[in-house]
Amino acid sequence: MNVQAVLFDCDGVLVDSEPATFDLLGEDLAAHGLAMSHDEMERMFIGGTIEGVAHQAREMGATLPADWVESYYIRLYTRLREGVALMPGIAELLDRLDGAGIAYAVGSNGRMAKMEATLGQHPDIKARLEGRLFSGQDMGCPKPDPDLYLHAARAVGVDPGYCVVIEDSATGARAAKAAGMRCLGYAPQGPNPRLAAEGAELFTDMAQVPGLIGLE
Repeated sequence: MNVQAVLFDCDGVLVDSEPATFDLLGEDLAAHGLAMSHDEMERMFIGGTIEGVAHQAREMGATLPADWVESYYIRLYTRLREGVALMPGIAELLDRLDGAGIAYAVGSNGRMAKMEATLGQHPDIKARLEGRLFSGQDMGCPKPDPDLYLHAARAVGVDPGYCVVIEDSATGARAAKAAGMRCLGYAPQGPNPRLAAEGAELFTDMAQVPGLIGLE
């Protein structure tokens, strides 16, 4: 396969935003009658949308107020702006892709405002992604709908069969598979059976990506 584009998820792949997201979520759910550990929330909610979280949490007994989704978003953006690091190796990987003439874009279930809050802290990286950031939530096609990644592929002018997706969630891997794209599953903590079960090829370090897509 001649890779012509790499399509990235954002949270947990480009930026280390998931710890802050789950910390706030855990605080909120506990305050409304549903205590969950970080691991439990990650297994149940990673890769989804906050709207989906609200629906599931209410079904599990959380007494979330009607305006909780918007309230959560506002408070989350404030917390994220306190500082979110890039995932290790991202800047170097983008350098390699640029040097090889391989296009890239981002397909996230998070809102564009969330990417502004996280990637906006890293202006050099965000500038390189200008016009190539796409929100499934804002577009009405959140993963596992394949349309988000299909749209990103069209935006960079590459056929889906020549795109590789980098994901850290089973939901995102399903979207990639449905879009007809090879998926690399980022699993920095080690084995991730849920990602692997969706056909993702697991790797643990962004430095491995060039080799996985034939650049080494």
